[in-house]
Amino acid sequence: MGEMIKRYIDANIFLQGILYDDENINKILFKMVNKEFLGYTSVLSWDEIVFIVRKFLGKEIAIKEGEKFLKMPNLIFIDANKNIIEKSQRLINKYNIKPRDAIHVASALINGANEIISDDKDFDKIKEIKRIEVKK
Repeated sequence: MGEMIKRYIDANIFLQGILYDDENINKILFKMVNKEFLGYTSVLSWDEIVFIVRKFLGKEIAIKEGEKFLKMPNLIFIDANKNIIEKSQRLINKYNIKPRDAIHVASALINGANEIISDDKDFDKIKEIKRIEVKK
């Protein structure tokens, strides 16, 4: 059996699943949990998720969702280290993207994931990674 497909998951995917209980998002996360692919995300996704959920749904729900996120099966968390930040800087220089987007792409590429599941079209201009859009 070949190596499992690695897909990076942008924080906005987890957020849509939480905020809107999006059926298509939930299907993707279900596939990851059931080992149809190996999910990757930056440890910084936790910050994005808890911050936004707290803003829209309150502190208690944000705490619960943060805990659930950290325990999600078949999801590998990538540390934001200097190597990733240096690659992020090179991506910003090349593509003029936002810092957090650069961190997500650098985290994916350094860990061998060349697909990113995201609804953020800013990733489309980055040649090194293929964006997978969630069907509406």
